[in-house]
Amino acid sequence: MNLASDLAMALDPSRLMTAAGMTPDLWQARFLRSTAMRTLMLCCRQAGKSTVVAALATHTALYQPGALVLVISPSERQSLELFRKIMAFARLTGAINDPEAETLQRLELKNGSRIVALSGNEKTVRGYSAPALIVIDEAAFVDDELWHAASPMLSGGGRVVALTTPNGRQGWFFDQWENGGDLWQRIRISAADTPRITEAFLAQERASKPAWRISQEYGVEFVDNDATLFGSDLIEAAITPSVKPIFDAPFEW
Repeated sequence: MNLASDLAMALDPSRLMTAAGMTPDLWQARFLRSTAMRTLMLCCRQAGKSTVVAALATHTALYQPGALVLVISPSERQSLELFRKIMAFARLTGAINDPEAETLQRLELKNGSRIVALSGNEKTVRGYSAPALIVIDEAAFVDDELWHAASPMLSGGGRVVALTTPNGRQGWFFDQWENGGDLWQRIRISAADTPRITEAFLAQERASKPAWRISQEYGVEFVDNDATLFGSDLIEAAITPSVKPIFDAPFEW
């Protein structure tokens, strides 16, 4: 890679996908060029969210010497799976032909940058500080406590990207999507926005799965599943600030 190409890639992370032999979707290119510090990425399966996050993680490690990139998922297996995708992407670009150190869950480059995969345990997250980038995979399935343990690390100016399919109207991701205001950049990609998902395939899925699951997995909607006795809309409608609680203070035995 010559100096001009390297400079162009440093300024435009979407060029990393091109270097890996991929043509980024329009939304992927826009995301990679974005400077938003907090991003909620709500995507259906096969939308390309893992690929675009692999590109961002690789770009951060390459062009921010000494950067720490943390990959977090609900389980260690899921974190390692995304880490493998990041490694595969980085190899396609030729970015890590000669790493300083490499294990099944950690990569260190010669510029001092590290990419580390962690399990969905808030205690493991507390062992790190000042990451340049936190990637939270399957974020709607991550326990609230894990998010509360990870978010203080952003005080040093780090970036966070939370990517997921929906998981009902619950949890920290849903709360931030609905109530987080301008703090977050929001990206929503449904099956209708994904050329890799055909209408013929969706017809097969609709014939074999309940409507709520299709809405959740492919329409990326926050819906109640068929095991819910009372829908969240009914519960919310039943709550009013005009009714005072029975007890003004905690009951004492």
